[in-house]
Amino acid sequence: MTTQTKKRPRVPVHGVLLLDKPVGFSSNDALIKAKRLLNAMKAGHTGTLDPFATGLLPLCFGEATKFSQDLLEADKTYTTVVHIGVTTTTGDTEGDVLETRSVDVSEEQIRQVLKQFTGPIAQVPPMYSALKRDGKPLYEYARAGVTLEREARHVVIHELEFLAYDAPLLSLRVKCSKGTYVRVLGEDIGAALGCGAHLKELRRIQVGHLVLEKSITLDFLESLPEEQRLALLDPVDALLSSFPVVHLNQELARRFLHGQRLALGKETVSLPQVIGRVRVYRDSDGQLLGSAQLQEFGILAPERLINTQES
Repeated sequence: MTTQTKKRPRVPVHGVLLLDKPVGFSSNDALIKAKRLLNAMKAGHTGTLDPFATGLLPLCFGEATKFSQDLLEADKTYTTVVHIGVTTTTGDTEGDVLETRSVDVSEEQIRQVLKQFTGPIAQVPPMYSALKRDGKPLYEYARAGVTLEREARHVVIHELEFLAYDAPLLSLRVKCSKGTYVRVLGEDIGAALGCGAHLKELRRIQVGHLVLEKSITLDFLESLPEEQRLALLDPVDALLSSFPVVHLNQELARRFLHGQRLALGKETVSLPQVIGRVRVYRDSDGQLLGSAQLQEFGILAPERLINTQES
């Protein structure tokens, strides 16, 4: 008679883990492993990185998942190596080679072409993507040999910095808006140069205000004793650190946590001199209560609230 090892019950874990995703892992694979290592009940990631890509993947646990949408919509920064002269089915190293052409372009030609891709641009999403058509991801159609018409999407390339060129490899730094496919950017640059291209490497170095320098690897997380792993998490409000702060007294905090709009104009509450999103804390213990919209005349409208019983 065999005995089965009982699975440990998951526990509430709250915070943000800045992970340096390794090559070969999908974002979901990395999330599942980190969630298991932390024995966490609830977790989510904040923007997919392709398996061939590496770099910053912020993982949200527990109450932090309520604020993950902000990072999905944040600007992102990458370093990338574009292999000029070779096109592939996927626009990166994971695909089959479609065509190889000779490369005879100068650094000056490259710099001129890069200017065309700085600022607002239109991109046609790749077939090898998770975008859905009739409930099915585009990559499933692509694997079946089906190519569908896709509408161009408007994105913004805030910065496109030339780093190095050692033919046929072009190194760039890209700061871009949400929804940008750096794979497509690399292909489009290659097309503009007249010889095609695909991404050889892609590394995400920043998401919003979060930076790769503060991240850790899965191997490092796994190497630690279990009781030390939770200490690596940043607090939930690490996701909100770019927003102004509002502190409430005990009674106002109670009303805020019940979802009530608060008229703070006549209260003795110090308010930031801006209208818009703020993070809200309880004065007595410094507890994060959630995010809110600060409106005209000192009206504070609750947005996403923290479960203070668990966090």
